[in-house]
Amino acid sequence: MARTRNDIQKGENPGVAAPAGRTANPRPSPRARSTKMAGVAKDARARTTPTEEEMWALVFDTDKDGWETSRGFRKQRVARPFLNEIGDPLDAGAVIVKPIYTGVCGSDTSIWFRTSFRDLIYDSLDAEGKTTRVLGHELLGEVVQAGSVAAAHHDFKPGDIVSAESHIVCGRCHQCLIGQTNVCADERILGNSTDGVFAEYVKLPASVLWRTDTKKIRREVGAIQEPFGNAVHACTTVDLRGKNVVIFGVGAIGQFSILIARALGAARIIGVEPNPHNAALARMLGADDVVKVKPKKDEWRADPDVVEAIHGLVRAGGVDVGIEMAGYNSSVNNAFQSVRRGGEVVLFGIRGGDFQIEDFSKLILKGLTVKNVIGRRIFETWEITKRLLESKENKIQKKIWEFMLNKGQDTILDIHDFDPGAFEKKISTHPKILIKW
Repeated sequence: MARTRNDIQKGENPGVAAPAGRTANPRPSPRARSTKMAGVAKDARARTTPTEEEMWALVFDTDKDGWETSRGFRKQRVARPFLNEIGDPLDAGAVIVKPIYTGVCGSDTSIWFRTSFRDLIYDSLDAEGKTTRVLGHELLGEVVQAGSVAAAHHDFKPGDIVSAESHIVCGRCHQCLIGQTNVCADERILGNSTDGVFAEYVKLPASVLWRTDTKKIRREVGAIQEPFGNAVHACTTVDLRGKNVVIFGVGAIGQFSILIARALGAARIIGVEPNPHNAALARMLGADDVVKVKPKKDEWRADPDVVEAIHGLVRAGGVDVGIEMAGYNSSVNNAFQSVRRGGEVVLFGIRGGDFQIEDFSKLILKGLTVKNVIGRRIFETWEITKRLLESKENKIQKKIWEFMLNKGQDTILDIHDFDPGAFEKKISTHPKILIKW
């Protein structure tokens, strides 16, 4: 999942007033005045004459769709990226990649339903003098062209199969210089603050590419290494060996976390989830228990029934580690109250706005350690990801393909068959879907 600190700081939610100096719906068009779904089928049929300078992409177009009055992605032709080292010296260190599969993330779903990332998209487009953002950040693709530095220094060549780190870091800020690239102060996020991978071609810095051996990692699974890496980062922030672990929210990242926690030696894994489909998947993936929680998006307090159920499943006054993946205020308080004295809480889920901590003194008196996780540690997390996915002993690949991706049944969409209604149904039904290019 590609997430940015800007969304945390701005506390972005649907209907939040626009920043001063900007109307709530920049560049409105007559067609954007009524609620509609972007990417209408007629756009796909109304093909312009294909040229070498154009390509198909899934985009958010501010000229055609207002944020507050639309939903979905628009399939349309956009300019194809090329390398031009004379015009832009940075192209020497770039490559052109042709996507094979791209994964749809929870943040992409947020953009589809217009629940987050509005300011990030609009501000970056304003800075670039553009009106259209190519979306998407989860990728498995083939290198078709490499700049001179990308070829000479990074050894990329046509035919290489790669995935990509979605955080394009500056390499110059204090955080980057001391090795904390996952919290770069001047990062760009693929598909949000710079053009992404939902396109026939994408130009990327060679420095964010990760080679993938498709003899060891099947291509469909290789396309979702980036979100899998989020779960790897969360699960490796603490030592899970021999620990009782509870995962709050077992959507896609939570499901990955079940697989990873088991592979890293967790003794007992408990899921907490309101969605029956996700709860069933969690059990298939290896959760020992799943506690049902009632959705309480507007309630900030912990759910006493959930906390009591978790305490009833383990001894020692609670679990050793709580991993919070849902991002709701009540879920965060559930995590704090479900962990034993001296335990650890990992916060990964994110929502905008202010949060309240229930009985704050217990955080201190219980001696809890709280750790926040964003992105992946570049490229340490990717190394661990590679080893976990390439291992045959842990059966992680097999379970992702069979259970999360349902062996490709109804979870893979060919871009040529893109239909907004069918796409929305898929992202609302399955924890993970792929787009085939």
